[in-house]
Amino acid sequence: MCTSIVEIARAEGMAKRGDDWFPLTQAVVAYDHARHAPLGDVITLDFLNSKLDAGARAGIELTLETARELRAALDRAIAAAEFEEAEVRGKGRTMGGAAPSFVRAA
Repeated sequence: MCTSIVEIARAEGMAKRGDDWFPLTQAVVAYDHARHAPLGDVITLDFLNSKLDAGARAGIELTLETARELRAALDRAIAAAEFEEAEVRGKGRTMGGAAPSFVRAA
């Protein structure tokens, strides 16, 4: 049964297909049957440019656990980047006076 769980977000960045890079316009996050991975239902991430041909797409299928781990890694990286940006812009320590603690897991 299809879940009909789909979220679409504006995306600004680049993705690669073959040897060529293309600009992104959208990111689509969905939960549905795997199309390629030998798994049941998966979180799919599609990064695309809706103004280009259908090949302007980078897609992945992840287990829910992998998606959770990716979300946590993104949260840590975003927090570190925001801290770094605050330091670079001279705003000082914006997170309670101490640098956030970051642990990188493989």
